[in-house]
Parts: sequence; structure tokens; C-alpha cells
Amino acid sequence: MGAESPRDACGLFGVWAPGEDVARLTYFGLFAQQHRGQESAGIAVSDGHNILVYKDLGLVAQVFNEATLAALQGDLAIGHTRYSTTGSTTWDNAQPVFKNDGVRALALGHNGNLVNTSDLAERLGRTSGATTDSDLVATMLANEMAHHDLEGAAMRVLPELHGAFCFVMADERSVFAARDPFGLRPLSIGKLPGGFVVASETSALDIVGASLIREVEPGELIRIDERGLHSARFAQSPRSALCIFEFVYLSRADSRMRGVTVHEARREMGRLLADEHPADVDLVIAVPTTGHSAAQGFSEVSGIPYGDGLHKNQYVGRTFIQPHQSLRERGVKLKLNPLPDSIRGKRLVVVDDSIVRGTTTRQIVAMLREAGATEVHIRITCPPIRWPCFYGIDMSTRAELVAADLAVDAIRAYVGADSLGYLSLESMVRATGEPIDSFCRACFDGEYPIAVPEHAGKFVLEDQLRLTTP
Repeated sequence: MGAESPRDACGLFGVWAPGEDVARLTYFGLFAQQHRGQESAGIAVSDGHNILVYKDLGLVAQVFNEATLAALQGDLAIGHTRYSTTGSTTWDNAQPVFKNDGVRALALGHNGNLVNTSDLAERLGRTSGATTDSDLVATMLANEMAHHDLEGAAMRVLPELHGAFCFVMADERSVFAARDPFGLRPLSIGKLPGGFVVASETSALDIVGASLIREVEPGELIRIDERGLHSARFAQSPRSALCIFEFVYLSRADSRMRGVTVHEARREMGRLLADEHPADVDLVIAVPTTGHSAAQGFSEVSGIPYGDGLHKNQYVGRTFIQPHQSLRERGVKLKLNPLPDSIRGKRLVVVDDSIVRGTTTRQIVAMLREAGATEVHIRITCPPIRWPCFYGIDMSTRAELVAADLAVDAIRAYVGADSLGYLSLESMVRATGEPIDSFCRACFDGEYPIAVPEHAGKFVLEDQLRLTTP
């Protein structure tokens, strides 16, 4: 991910494959999607009779080891990596969510963010220590399972939900996957020799040796069990509104969406960026890692050499050990370090995926100048982010967005760059090969495909709990 990127959505994985080591497959599937969530990880398995859940705070490789994976035996599994978009980073909020009434059990993982969470919570009442929309949905499903199986419960609950959601769910015998009627977040289906998998990104299918079948359709509920793959529609799709940031930075470069690799879409963004905002410089460099593909495209069109100017520490995830204040002020040094021999005395174009708050970009510009760059020209592969996201990316207020009130030249001055160029909305969309109306672009143009109530926000359930607790 780029240095300035908004924090990501979550990663989902599900597998039904009797005779396979489903926990290990899920571990690998989550590992391939670690970039989508670094706060917690969890796996739920079922042997046909009982569901066992193991989850904890931390990265996938920190949460699971050989012993925990060996204890997770079964024929099916679902997994989740979390970045919080509703609720805080607590163990209660880690996923998969598990519900059990002594007769029936279910596990659920969620990627996205509901916008009618408060209304659902009021209808349901407080039922657990969790403060996520995901826990609310699991509770609603569990209530319905007093009268229906999980598929029947889902067909009744899913139409009540408004906002962005992809779910992987499991009961003792089946894996389910569902996608909201607008398809805001990605979800794909893959085929194994002896079963099926579902995942947020196709890179997770690749790592377990599954072949891509297709994407889960917006408004579709998929069931996978010994009867094969079954599809039902819980809602009609008014229109497609895939989050275009999946192409800009959320997804891995080797993932595919809508028939195109993310790498090639980003590379085309870089080509178009070179056309729209040329620069007279000596070297094109990328902010790792999402900037690499676009920087290659920029170099290709401009004829300016492409090289490495920033090294990324691949082992810096979300740390629970806070650095000392003096280091926090220059916290970008934990993740990125300049290569002085490459950039000393040179005029640079620096390609990054986005600018959200501007503080990190400002630190990078200062760091490159200290390392000897004579000019630093910033090029961004999307337009200015002017509006908050309520659908699963952690930028939920306009106050935190540097472009909400500042013109481009004022942002350039704030980050200290010699020039600043943003890719136009039209070119960003054109790079994907898809029509503009097939995407959600709300953070750029303020046009939200799903109406957002005034009280929506990341801590809506915690705020509600504080107001109702004596």
C-alpha cells in the first residue's frame, strides 16, 4: 500500500473441501489478503457437527501457528482479517463472529460497512460486548435460525441491510457467501479439485490453487456444500457500484476484477497521468507498493527512467507497540527509507496512489530532499479525495481530508512539493476499461450510491452504548 493510503477494508476467505486441510488453506488465503486488514485475524472450522473458532488481535502469522492450525480440523472453514470500520480494536470485535444457542451455530465474517447500523441496533437491543455491525447481523441471523436454516435466515435478514457488505458465513455443514446489491466490495468464487473457495481477492484463490469461476453477483447468496454450488438472489441490483479504490490501491496488483489485473489498470493510470501532468525530471520513482505499477506506466509514456528511490520495510504492519514521540513524529521512517545514491542530485517524479491527510506525503517530500533530491514532483493516480467514505474505508469525516477545503496548489504548498498533479476522474475510470456508472466514486464527487444517514460513523454503536448506559 502507498504511504498515504486510507486504511483498508477487510479480507474474507471461505472453503468447502472435505479431505483437505481447510484451516491451512484458509490461513494461506488470509495471508494473501493480509494487506486488507492488520488488526485481527480469525478462522472458524466445522467437522459437520461442531463449529470451532480461533481468533485474536494481530497479523495472521502472529495469531496462528502449527499447533493452532493442527487443532482446527474440519471439512469447511471461513476466515477473516480485520481493519475496523465500525467499532474499536478489541478481541470482542475480532471475527469471525460466532453465535450458538445450543442447537444451531453460525460463524460470520464481514467486509464493508452498513449505513443503517443504528436502526438495526435499536430494533435488536444490546446483546453482546461487541460493537460492530457484523455482530448485529450475526445476532439477527441467529434469531431467525430459531425458525429457519442459515440459508432461510440469510434470505430474510440480508434484504434488511443497507450499505456495503460482503459476507462469508458457515453453519455446521455449508459455507455461504453474499454480496450487497450494489457490489461495493469484491468477492470471487474459485474451484478446487474437491471443492470450492470464496475470497475477497483472486490472489487468495491463486495461492491455494483454485481456479477462478466468477465473481459473486451483487444481491446474490451462494451456498456451497455436498450438493455443490447453489445460487439464490435476495435482492435485485439497482446498479453496479464497485468501489473504484479497489483498483487504485485496496487490492493486490496480482488480483483480477472484471476481467483485468489490478496491475495493468494501475499501469494505465500511470500512462494517463504522464499525459495529463508531464514533468521535466531525471527519474520516476514509486511510493511502495501500490505506486510501482503506475510509476512504470508513467515512465513508459514520458520516456523518463524508472528506478527505486524509496525502500519499504515489508515487516511493518500495524504495531501495538507505539513508537516514542520523537520517532512517531517521523513515523514514516519506520516504513520507508530513501536510497540516497539513487536520488542525490536528481529531479524526481514520485508516484503514489492517494493523498488523504497529507502529513505522510509531507514527510516523504522532506525525506527525499534531505537525501539529496533537487526537485520533488508528486503525481497521484486518483483525483483529490474530498468526501468521506461510509462503505468500509476508514475516512469517515471531511475534517481529516486535506483536499476537502484546500485547492491543489495549497495542498502542494502544504506537502512541500515542487509540483502536484492528480489524475482526473475520467482517466482513472478509463484505465479500468469499465463505464463510469459501474463504480462508486463518492469520495471524489460526493455522489453516494446508497443514502447515508446523518449519524453514520465508525463508532456509532459505541456512541449509542454510551448514551444508553446509566
